Amino acid sequence: MSDTRSSVSEPAVPAAAAGGTQPLVEVRDAARWFDVSPPWLERVLARKPRALLRAVDGVSFTLQRGETLALVGESGCGKSTMARLLVGLYGLTRGEVLIDGQPVSRLNEPGGRALRRRLQMIFQDPYASQNPRWRVERIIAEPLLTHTRMDAAQRRARVDELLRQVGLDPSDRSRYPHQFSGGQRQRISIARALAAHPELLVCDEPTSALDVSVQAQVLNLMKDLQRQLGLTYLFISHNLAVVHHVADRVGVMYLGRLVELAPRDAVFGQPRHPYTRMLLSAIPDLRGTGKSRTPVAGEVPNPLNPPTGCTFHPRCPHARELCRVEAPKALPAGEAVVACHGVELGWETLQGPA
Repeated sequence: MSDTRSSVSEPAVPAAAAGGTQPLVEVRDAARWFDVSPPWLERVLARKPRALLRAVDGVSFTLQRGETLALVGESGCGKSTMARLLVGLYGLTRGEVLIDGQPVSRLNEPGGRALRRRLQMIFQDPYASQNPRWRVERIIAEPLLTHTRMDAAQRRARVDELLRQVGLDPSDRSRYPHQFSGGQRQRISIARALAAHPELLVCDEPTSALDVSVQAQVLNLMKDLQRQLGLTYLFISHNLAVVHHVADRVGVMYLGRLVELAPRDAVFGQPRHPYTRMLLSAIPDLRGTGKSRTPVAGEVPNPLNPPTGCTFHPRCPHARELCRVEAPKALPAGEAVVACHGVELGWETLQGPA
């Protein structure tokens, strides 16, 4: 039985995005496995094998300067783990992550501070990611203390500039996080992330904890900042409406692997992988068009014991015997690259089970 990895390689990037230069980010066959085995003695007495959770298992992509790449998928698919691998919060089990040609593994080495300054992360919960005992000025100035030699007056001037940049008032610097709304706290998080002039922001569901109207304000702010500062975003989300608004390209993850990677309009206009089509069909349609919809069937399998072959085959309406025994290879399909036997053999457009 073959177990060829179904990590998706890169489709062609539009010339405007690529700019003919080296990608800012290169992820090559990245994997992160977690050992979730019971204690050694218990495992030996019960004769249980080691339990490995393959949170990310063979993911490859590149990210061009000034581009927004969104990673989407159901909870537990590995999106947030991939984000943490990119900023060095987790170590790699296998593979390589490069920032402008330099491995992320150097972030924790003596000479890694300059590289760390170039990438920052915006977390999902702005309140949990801010020290409630610190005033806003100290929260935003923390990267300046680490990465610059500014004196106190210069740091205060930079904090005031950042507060204006994210739509807050410089007088807010003396307040505490609990004195702000959720949207304002996320603006503070964005200001802190921008403090040391980074090039790459890894955004782990930065608007999921906010009201819908506030989400739109924060997303528009992020797009404006990207245009003004030339920022590059890796955007993690499970909200496809948000992804459609912000992304240039979309990567669809399932059980730790990329199953489809394509420009945004191709994903939303002509999705190729059955899982991508199921995700899009699950988006509520408030217009009441009566368009037929394909519900997302079944549950995500146990990641400790994933299905053989294509891991999506137990939920796929088009699965055949080949899908059960052999993992699909990543192949070009128009503007996309897709890991699906149906794409390779021409039966991905079927409307029902084979």
